[in-house]
Amino acid sequence: MDLLSHHARFTKRLSEVEAALSEGAAFADARRAAELAREHARVKATVERFAEYAEALRLSRDNESLRVQHQNEPEMLAMIEGEARDLAARRAALELILKAAILPPDPNDSRNTILEIRAGTGGDEAALFAADLFRMYTRFAESRGWKIETMDSSPSALGGLKEVVASVQGQDVYRHLRYESGVHRVQRIPATEAGGRIHTSTATVAVLPEAEEVDVEIRPDELEITVCRASGPGGQGVNTTDSAVQVLHKPTGVIVRCADERSQIKNKAKALRVLRSRLLTARQEEETAKASQARRSQIGTGDRSERIRTYNFPQNRVTDHRIGLTLHHLGEFIEGDIGAMIAELARQDLERRLADQDAKAV
Repeated sequence: MDLLSHHARFTKRLSEVEAALSEGAAFADARRAAELAREHARVKATVERFAEYAEALRLSRDNESLRVQHQNEPEMLAMIEGEARDLAARRAALELILKAAILPPDPNDSRNTILEIRAGTGGDEAALFAADLFRMYTRFAESRGWKIETMDSSPSALGGLKEVVASVQGQDVYRHLRYESGVHRVQRIPATEAGGRIHTSTATVAVLPEAEEVDVEIRPDELEITVCRASGPGGQGVNTTDSAVQVLHKPTGVIVRCADERSQIKNKAKALRVLRSRLLTARQEEETAKASQARRSQIGTGDRSERIRTYNFPQNRVTDHRIGLTLHHLGEFIEGDIGAMIAELARQDLERRLADQDAKAV
């Protein structure tokens, strides 16, 4: 594939988007302005990667010329070949980025994300596992410079989490976390197990692209809002004011509860953010299901009933069942070192989409 042949198309599109953004009329439509801003960031980054790729190709050609010139000088040749390996790795990384850019973009990729984790089967141990997963994603987010904000949580008696809802904000958050939706299974000896037996528990993760107000219109008459006193840990004021908010979206029956803030107004605003994201996801999933019956064969479908990963503590391994990848550093993984797994999921997903595109072109 001649990647550089696509450079002009992206450069032209960048100029078109910049021209559109420079016109005041673009901001008369909030939805359109948000879409243009996201597209500008994505296309600009792609144009920059094309420039880096062209430079890497030039350096590779220069390096090959040097190798021929110094083929009888062992020390110099070793240095040149070392640089050639570094350049090859850089080209491969850029090629993957550019191949992904050439595919039709997913408009959700640049969105912030609503992360929902719920304890599944396994009682107290499942709640402890849910808390472990939330800490894992929190540390991964922090390592990438993202901001993570708890929207609502329900702690268990032993310090776990029955449920937690959080907002993750940063660059390309959804693009990286989208593959985490599904059922996560843990196999380990619980702290409460006196007999030393291995238990299996589960937790469910949902990753939703965060909707903006312009994406989903919610009319006040569609909502039933109730308030009550928050419960659980939270300081002196947590049980003294009616700060917890529950929002029912009557047309769909979707219920969202937020009680993390001591302010009723703030909890209502957070609840509406989560509600919009759930409604947006439901709408997009319905549209995707209508458009393609092959959706479930793809990595990262977001099917919350699909068991995607097993965390086996006695064997110090984590296995992703969708791609058959097993890593043997579970301790580091559960502490947030999940980048390699996500990168491999993204790579295999990209290869499938490129293959699908090639098949359609034939």
